[in-house]
Amino acid sequence: MDRVIFWTSCLSFVPAFRCAFPPPCDSEIYCTGELLRQVQMAKLFDDDKYFVDMKLKVAPGVVLSAFWNLTSGTPGGTLNPSQIREFLASFFEEPGKEFEPWTPPDWHNKPQFLSKVSDVNLRSWAEQLHQLWKSLGRKIRADVRDHPELYSQIYSPHPVIVPGGRFRELYYWDSYWVINGLLLSEMRETAQGMIQNFLDLVDRYGFVPNGGRVYYERRSQPPFLTLMVESYYQATKDKDFLRAAVPILEREYGYWMQNRSVSVERNGTVHVLNHYSVQVGRPRPESYTDDLELAEGLTEGAQESLWAELKAGAESGWDFSSRWFVDAEGQNSGSLKDTRPSLVLPTDLNALLCRNERTLASFYGILGDSAGAERFAQAEQDRIRAVGAVLWDQERGIWLDHNMLTNSRHPAFYPSNLAPLWARCFSQPTMGDRALQYLQESGALQYPNAVPTSLNNSGQQWDLPNAWAPLQHMLIEGLWGLPSEKAKEEAFNLAQRWIHTNWKAYLKYDAMFEKYDVTGDGKPGGGGEYEVQLGFGWTNGVALQLLDQFGDRLISDSAALSFRSGVVILCSALLAVL
Repeated sequence: MDRVIFWTSCLSFVPAFRCAFPPPCDSEIYCTGELLRQVQMAKLFDDDKYFVDMKLKVAPGVVLSAFWNLTSGTPGGTLNPSQIREFLASFFEEPGKEFEPWTPPDWHNKPQFLSKVSDVNLRSWAEQLHQLWKSLGRKIRADVRDHPELYSQIYSPHPVIVPGGRFRELYYWDSYWVINGLLLSEMRETAQGMIQNFLDLVDRYGFVPNGGRVYYERRSQPPFLTLMVESYYQATKDKDFLRAAVPILEREYGYWMQNRSVSVERNGTVHVLNHYSVQVGRPRPESYTDDLELAEGLTEGAQESLWAELKAGAESGWDFSSRWFVDAEGQNSGSLKDTRPSLVLPTDLNALLCRNERTLASFYGILGDSAGAERFAQAEQDRIRAVGAVLWDQERGIWLDHNMLTNSRHPAFYPSNLAPLWARCFSQPTMGDRALQYLQESGALQYPNAVPTSLNNSGQQWDLPNAWAPLQHMLIEGLWGLPSEKAKEEAFNLAQRWIHTNWKAYLKYDAMFEKYDVTGDGKPGGGGEYEVQLGFGWTNGVALQLLDQFGDRLISDSAALSFRSGVVILCSALLAVL
């Protein structure tokens, strides 16, 4: 009988069992405690992240003593909003004081890729995107290194490109597409510095945290560091940098295999696959009131389990989506309260680790370590078999997330279902053809602006009607890598739609966004816990990559594009009928 052999989470299989959850970090100001609770519940700011990004003026012990002295003289030990506002003015500074002015020294006006963009409008836009690296650059002050107790910011020695908006610090998986964009912009020094920051974080934590704040210390994000190093090596052939990086990359890989893996039996064979799981049963400090309000009415144990699952959703990068909903019957439905990503074996995470294994094997081969190359080549083959056995749905002709509670696959459409194409993590060429057919019949191509993140309009930002740059790029790259001319043409059509969506929004708003609405021409996305953010690091990086790859064919003319899109959508609809 097919079954899950072991379970690394203390959450979902035994509902009555209580976990001994650690706090999000060790800070009694930024991560846990009464001060955090009272400030966030006062709702002085539009965004809970604002407070936990503020800098202390004096040592934490002094701040906590002053807080307790103040609350001891109030009814019930609770401060009113006016008192809290006055307290913050006395002991905190507004966010942003951790940075110093910085302009990337390796930025220059005319990187070579611009010459590949034939359309004059798109070339002018690409030049403006290239300019945006300067506005998104941040250098952390030395004071953060010398007095880390005064900041929630994690010190990194090298400057970074941040996503933008409320995201003032480095973020993990965002930076893969940022770094690819920087390399196209010929900003190798900045790209190398960012990668070195991530390598240093692995040295410190054993993994890369979600982002550069202490309240992210106990959760990660999709592990793209190995592919960042691959991009840098392909651009520079710097073997010394590669040699220094590989042992650290293997350490991160070991973290995911030791802390985020489960074994599943299929037809008598045991397969090891990975999932997201964060054992921190407290509200997220940066979304404190959202988490408290969502858990209202639940038992204490159920609250802790929900908060841990929300952090696992944040670790996935898809925070949040109906993709992670697992209701009381174990079905892929429900609401945000049913978020349970630790129960799901995700197609894209396992595809990414498969690609990491192949890349690490190639790195060891480059460095002349045949034993290391053979070890990771074997890990890749094991992963391909596992993905095929557990995630491939023969009837539907696609890979699907696997629900460990029901031991079944989630049938819903997500672009991530096609991630094994991007990772080349499949054994039979026919799987690629069937995946293309699945996409064409899914209904996801009926939207003229992009492929939506799901076909379920749940109100969450990683669902319909939103589309996100990294998913578009992975889908396009996956299709482009297939030998089929139909797949390559579909990849180009998707690239054209995405570039046009980005460009139209830029014309309207003079801004790039973190997400876009597939139902509105040039309309930014929405939903979720916060307003759509401007910037935007990975959106810019993906746009530059697509302009570099397809710039000789991409067009900005709306009439011509509308005609072309209409033909493509009609053909997709006919294919679905046939």
